[in-house]
Formats: sequence, C-alpha cells, structure tokens
Amino acid sequence: MRIDHILRRTRIDRPERFRLADCDAAHTHGIEVDKEEAKQHLADDAERLRDLQERLYAENRWAVLVILQGMDASGKDGIVKHVMAGINPQGCEVHSFKQPSAEELDHDFLWRCAMRLPARGRIGIFNRSYYEEVLVARVHPEILAHEKLPDELVSTRIWQQRFDDIRAFERTLAHNGTLVLKFFLHISREEQRERFLARLEEPAKRWKFSMSDVTERRAWDRYMLAYEEMIRATSHADGRWYVVPADHKTFARLVVAGAMVEALDRLGLAFPKVTGAALRRLTEARKALVAEKRPRKPRRRSAG
Repeated sequence: MRIDHILRRTRIDRPERFRLADCDAAHTHGIEVDKEEAKQHLADDAERLRDLQERLYAENRWAVLVILQGMDASGKDGIVKHVMAGINPQGCEVHSFKQPSAEELDHDFLWRCAMRLPARGRIGIFNRSYYEEVLVARVHPEILAHEKLPDELVSTRIWQQRFDDIRAFERTLAHNGTLVLKFFLHISREEQRERFLARLEEPAKRWKFSMSDVTERRAWDRYMLAYEEMIRATSHADGRWYVVPADHKTFARLVVAGAMVEALDRLGLAFPKVTGAALRRLTEARKALVAEKRPRKPRRRSAG
C-alpha cells in the first residue's frame, strides 16, 4: 500500500487555494479501508512509530507536538487510542483542552497550551488546542466577553491578530526543535449524526454524549467557514495542516500514522553513539561486571 501520494493530497501546502468544499470527508483515495491490508499497514506504522519514539527519546534533541482538531465525534480519541497504541507512555503525554478555567482566563489565549508543550525527546498530543480560540470563540463571540480583554482590543481584527500570533508561536517552536504536526479530522454532518445515534443506542457510550453536541450542530456551516479560514491562515512551512477525510475511521488513522512516520523519519533520529573516553569507561564497567560472575554451585541430586 502506498500512502505517500495521499499525504501529499491531504497536506495543505498552498493554503491560499484551499477550499473546504473541495474536500470529500468520505474520500479514501482508492484504499479499501475494510481489508486486512489496511489494518496491517496501520499496525506496521504503529510499530514504526514505537521505534521512532525510542530514538526520539534517546536522542533528546527534538520534541513532537501533534494537534488534533475536528468536530465532535470526528475520531480524535480513536486516533490517540489506535495510532499511539505502541508508544511508550513514558515518552508521550495527551492533553485535552475543554472550557478554560478561571486561572487560564487570567492569561493570554496561548498560555494554557504553552504550559503543556512536550519537552525534548517526548511526543505531546493536544486533543483540541489553542485553535479553539479561533473556532469556538469565533462561532460564539460571547465567549470573548469572558476572556477579560480590554474593550479596545476586541475588534473585527482580533481573528487575524490571533492567526498572526499562532503562526509566530509555531515558528518559535519549530526554531527551537519542536516538530508541529496538525490534523483537521474532516467529518461530514451526516456521519456525525450517525455516530451520535450510535452513542445513544449503546449504553457503554452514552456517557460521551452531551446535549451541547446537538446545539453545536445548528452552527455547522459557521464552523466550516471558521475551519476553512483558520486553515488558510495558519498552514505554513513550520506547521502545515493535514485535512484528513474522517468519515472512515481506519482511513483517518492510516493518514495520521503515515504522516507522523514520514515526518519523524525526516528528522534522521538515531540512538546516541558512545565513543572515546565514555566508551572506555563502559568497557571497564563491563569487565568489572564479568569479573563478579561466580561459578554456579552443583545441584544436589535427590535421593532415590
């Protein structure tokens, strides 16, 4: 299975031409997502990610930030569960950003996410992120009233200013060794409806459903416009967006896993080499450990 051409099609390299209406949420680019081949490919990528993460952790020079955005039920939790299945929990942290706390509202809109950025050698996953501040806050402008901004700063220019701030923030991260990977899980309105109904019909999943999910569906068109403008404004060389068709869960997971493998491969990650005086010390340590080996006592034979 070749997925590199799909990554090129889903990665937004020319944002000025991007139109969300041109993206089919059910498109799988010819991949039969229900076949064993697709599932095996996903398992292979998960194994490859495990190896790359070990190298990332050992090298301790780069950090990786994965941003997952999408409408409710678009599959963000599933990406974390299935794509990151093989990753060592010690080298990965997942943060979900819900309604801001009182403390978070006392800071700028980037602060709470900046406090959760991954350290060198680690992978950080943001299930929603600072992009909520140009999505939810834009669809529901009354949210700005709770952010304690001076009145003169709340103008029609605030969204463009936030786009500028986000691009600058991500460039700073990139210039300091953080690889930024951003995925918009593009689900259709009908597929979301089907997934909501499935949650309501399955007792083990009803806890996931909130009445606000239905309320937000009424603003679907406004959200799509907000996503389109956000992607146009914030897909840049140091943080390109992938617009991932997400109506088919397996396909979405394949794209995210493939993009992560491709991006981490480009870093040329390697286990640190021990040379010189450090290697000589290790050789001496090995000799000392070998010298401690004691001969085993002969086992007693049982009578009879």
